[in-house]
Amino acid sequence: MDAAVDNKARKKHPPGLYLLFLTEMWERFSYYGMRAILVLYLTTSFVSGGLGFSDSYAMMLYGFFTGAVYLTPMVGGYLSDRFLGQRLAITIGGITMVVGNLVLFAHQSAGALYLGLILLIVGNGFFKPNISTIVGELYEANDPRRDAAFTIFYMGINIGGFLSPLVIGFLYNDLFKTTTMDGIIQYGFKYGFLAAAIGMIIGQVIFNVFGNRYLGDIGKKPTGAPDRTVDAQAKNKPLTKKEKQRTTVIIILTCFVIFFWAGFEQAGSSLTLYTERFVDRQIFGWEVPTAWFQSVNPVFIVILAPLFSILWVKLASSKRGDIKVPSKMGIGMVLLGLGYMILLIAVMKTGSDEANIQVKANIMFIVLTYLMHTMGELMLSPVGLSLVSRIAPIKLASLLMGVWLAASGIANILAGQLAAFTQTLGYFEIFGLIGLMAIVLGLILLSVSKKLVQMMD
Repeated sequence: MDAAVDNKARKKHPPGLYLLFLTEMWERFSYYGMRAILVLYLTTSFVSGGLGFSDSYAMMLYGFFTGAVYLTPMVGGYLSDRFLGQRLAITIGGITMVVGNLVLFAHQSAGALYLGLILLIVGNGFFKPNISTIVGELYEANDPRRDAAFTIFYMGINIGGFLSPLVIGFLYNDLFKTTTMDGIIQYGFKYGFLAAAIGMIIGQVIFNVFGNRYLGDIGKKPTGAPDRTVDAQAKNKPLTKKEKQRTTVIIILTCFVIFFWAGFEQAGSSLTLYTERFVDRQIFGWEVPTAWFQSVNPVFIVILAPLFSILWVKLASSKRGDIKVPSKMGIGMVLLGLGYMILLIAVMKTGSDEANIQVKANIMFIVLTYLMHTMGELMLSPVGLSLVSRIAPIKLASLLMGVWLAASGIANILAGQLAAFTQTLGYFEIFGLIGLMAIVLGLILLSVSKKLVQMMD
C-alpha cells in the first residue's frame, strides 16, 4: 500500500512547479507585452505616440535589445551561483524590470527608451536563468517527469505570452487611442508599458508570498559559493571527464539552436512589419490589430504543449523509449524551416515593395507559419531547458543555463540584422535563406544525434 501511494505521489508534480508556472507566466506577460508593441512604438511617428525611427534602425535596435535580454543571464547566473542564490536574484530581476517598464511609461523620448531598455535587460539577466534552474531542482536527476514538467512550465510562459499582446494591443490600439482636432491618430503605447509593469509586480508578489511554503529552501543558497565543509569541498572538486563531456554537449547544442532562434525571433520584427503591411487582416469587416498576432504562437503552445507532454511520457514508458533530445531538436529546426517555406508562397504573391502591393496575403499564411514554428519550438526549447538542468554539473548549473539562454541572445542580434536586410534585399530572399538554413542544420543535428547522446549519457 505504501509503495502504491508513493508511486502515485511520484506521478504528480510538486506544487512548487505551479508556483513557478504562475511567476513565469506574469513575467512573460510583462516581457511579451512590451515586446509586441516595441517595433510599432519605434516606427510610429512622434506625433502619433511613437518615436519615428526608421524601419531598419528599429529592427536592429529590437534585435540588440532582445539579444541582450538573453546574454545577460550568463552574468546573472554566475552572480546567483556564487553570491546571491536563485531566489534573491529572481526578486532583484523582477523589481528592476518593473522600474524599466515604468520609465518607458513615464516619458516618450529616446533617452527614456534607452534607459528603460537597459533596466529591462539587466532585470532579465537576474530573473531568467534562475527560475528555470529552480524548476529542475524540484526533481531528481533521472526523474521521468522532468521533460513533462518543463513542458508544463513552458505553458506558463506562453499563457502570459498569449494574454499580453491581446491586453496591451487593446490598450494602445483601442482604449487609449485618440484622434486630435487635426485628425492625427495618437496611440496609447505608454499604457501598454504600464500594463507590462503591473504584470511583473503581480508575478513578484506571488513568488515572494508563497515561495517559502511551496519551495522550502530550494534556491536560497548560492550553489557554487566557496564553502569550507567537507561536502562542499567534494562539490567543488574539478569536473570529471563525464561532466566535461556533458558540458561540451550543452555548448554544441547551444551553437545549433542559435540559428533556430534567429529564425524564430523574426516574429517580433520582420514578421510583424510584414503582417502590418502585406497581410489582409480583415475578418468580417474588422481589422485584427497587428500586435494580436504575437498571441498566435502562445495560443498554439497552450493547445499543443499538453499533447507533447503526454507524448513524451508515453514514449518514455514504451519499449523503444523516448526520442533523444538532440533528435527532437533537429526535428524542431526542420519544422521551423518548413514554416518559412509556407510563408514564401505568400511573399511570391505580395512582393516586398510596400508602395506597389497588388494583392495582400491571406491571413492563414501567417497563421500556418506560426503553427509550424510553434511545433518546432516545442520540439526544441522546453526539452532543451530540461536537458541543461539535468546534465549540467551542479556548481555550474545557473551559469550553463545562462549559456543556454545566451544562444537566444546571439540569435536575437542576428535576427535583427537579418530583419533589417528585408528592407534592402526583400522578404523572399531573407525568409528563403532562413528557411533553407534551418532545414539543413536540422538534418545535420539529426545525423550527429547518436554521438551526442553517447557523450551525455
